Amino acid sequence: MNAFTYARATDVADALRHGGEIDAKYLGGGTNLVDLMRENLERPSALVDVTNLSSEIMEREDGSILIGAAARNTAVAENRAIRTRYPLLARAILAGASGQIRNMATVGGNLLQRTRCTYFYDDDGSRCNKRNPGQGCDAIEGFNRIHAILGASTSCVATHPSDMCVALAALDAMVHVTGSQGQRIRALTDLHLLPGDHPEIETTLAPGELITAVELPVLPFARHSIYRKVRDRASYAFALVSVAAAMELEIGVVKDVRLALGGVAHKPWRALKLEALLRGRPATNESFLAAANEELTDAKPLSHNGFKVELAKRTIVAVLAELAGGVA
Repeated sequence: MNAFTYARATDVADALRHGGEIDAKYLGGGTNLVDLMRENLERPSALVDVTNLSSEIMEREDGSILIGAAARNTAVAENRAIRTRYPLLARAILAGASGQIRNMATVGGNLLQRTRCTYFYDDDGSRCNKRNPGQGCDAIEGFNRIHAILGASTSCVATHPSDMCVALAALDAMVHVTGSQGQRIRALTDLHLLPGDHPEIETTLAPGELITAVELPVLPFARHSIYRKVRDRASYAFALVSVAAAMELEIGVVKDVRLALGGVAHKPWRALKLEALLRGRPATNESFLAAANEELTDAKPLSHNGFKVELAKRTIVAVLAELAGGVA
C-alpha cells in the first residue's frame, strides 16, 4: 500500500478543500476502497474521511426523503419510512454483503463502489482497460460468466456490483452533488456511465466533487414493490441477475411501472423499453414476457453467460407476476 495523508472533514466545505488535492479520495465506510488500496488498485495520495458529514434520513414536507451520504446502509434498510414506502430499497440493501459490512458501508460509498470483475482485480496477470487504459480486456475471451450482456463494449464487459443502486434506479432517485462549481442534482441513472472506449471513467462526477445526499422522490405505488436477487449462493454473493420493480395496477391493467436490472451491465440498467411497452397493457404473464423480450432484444451474451438472457426474462416475469398477485 502506498503512503497517503488522512484528514477527517468537519463539514462539506472542509471536505471539498481536502478533496481538491490531486489523487485525493473520499472515504466512507471503506468497505471497498480500502480493499482496493490493499490490492494496489487504488493509490490515493490523500484520504478525506467524510463519515462525519450528514447521515440524517429526513422526510421532507413534499413527501420525498433525503438520505445523507454518510448514512450507513443498515440505518437506511431499518428506517421505518423507507421500509413502508420504498420496501424494494430496504430489501435490496439487505440482499447485499454481510451484516458487518452493511453496518460500516455508507450510501455515498455504495454509489461509487467498483466492479468485482476478477480480471480487474488480477493486477499481476490480466489485461484490463479499466485498470490500465489501452491495455486490453482479458474478460472478453476469458471466463466471463458474471459479466455484462447489455451495454458493454469491446473495451470492457464488467458489471456494476451494487444492489442498492438497482433499487435507486427503479425509484427515480436523485443524487445531490457539491463541488467547486456549486451544488447540483442529477438523476442516479445519469451518474454511472456505460464503458464505451473509456471504461476507466465510471461516473459523471467532476474531479473533487462530493456526493452529499440521495433523494427519493414521491412515488406512492413504490409501496407495492419487490427486489429479487438471483445468485450462486444464498448469501454474500453478487447478483447474476437482479430485478427491482414497482407496479401500479388499475382493474387488471398496468397503469404505471418502474423496473431496473442488476448484474447485467456496467451500470444499474433501467428497463425503459419494458416500462413503455407495459403501460396500458393487461397485467398478465404474456404481457410481462413480451415486455421482457423487448428489453433483452439488444442483449449480447459472451461465451459463458448466455444463460443470463433467459434468467433475466424469467426473473422479470416472476417479479411482475408477484406484484400483480399471480404466480409465474
